[in-house]
Amino acid sequence: MKLKGKTGIVTAAASGMGRAGALRFAREGAKVVVVDRDREKAEAVVRQIQADGGEAIAECGDLCDDAFAKKIVHACNAAFGGPDFLWAHAGHPGPAAIEGLDMADFELAINLNIRTALVSTIEAIPLMRERGGGSILFTGSTAGLHGSPFSPVYSAAKFGVIGLTRSLAKRYGREGIRVNAVCPGATDSPMLRVFVARPDSEAAKGQDPEDLITKRAGVNALGRVAQPEEVANAALFLISDEASFITGASLPVDAGTTA
Repeated sequence: MKLKGKTGIVTAAASGMGRAGALRFAREGAKVVVVDRDREKAEAVVRQIQADGGEAIAECGDLCDDAFAKKIVHACNAAFGGPDFLWAHAGHPGPAAIEGLDMADFELAINLNIRTALVSTIEAIPLMRERGGGSILFTGSTAGLHGSPFSPVYSAAKFGVIGLTRSLAKRYGREGIRVNAVCPGATDSPMLRVFVARPDSEAAKGQDPEDLITKRAGVNALGRVAQPEEVANAALFLISDEASFITGASLPVDAGTTA
């Protein structure tokens, strides 16, 4: 078991990649705090982990509320000790348009992609320090590795996530705290369907979302979208001790899209 004896947190863990990660980490021996705003789905993930013989609790709320973003860290510590790892996976696609941009949409995208991750990380670092180290994982994106004409605000936010990853890795490495990012390409998840169906996206007008997803799959080297479990596998590697000499990395899980 790659995470035996470890405790940690996964945000946006009720569906898609986050759910796949929470389930996989638990199967590898971790005690997991499942964080999401959808209580019903989060508790369903906890029940699945428990049915499989693992340990988990649900923490449900809005991560844009700084108090809640901090609370999840202390909930982990109270229930299980730790955390040994934090996967700050919550994000938001943001608007597709730039001209006529609603700045409230911009702020939501920045807050969910960067601020929430940073607030939880700030709260987790002292507890990781007490345990002699830990692993912080951010969800970046291929859009954080190259520009995206279809999602400029999201791309800007994810470039920020990558910068944060590299900077915190250098700041905390000597304390045994590793910081990395997993950077998915198009992945078969609810978020992908939100992306392709955004009402302000010129590319989406008049097209079936599933057709747009098929087109996206056709541009990478493997000719398909990722499954959430494939991203979770990469996340598992980065938070586990198998990646003990890896920090400051941004790992594409994108079938060669950024190659």
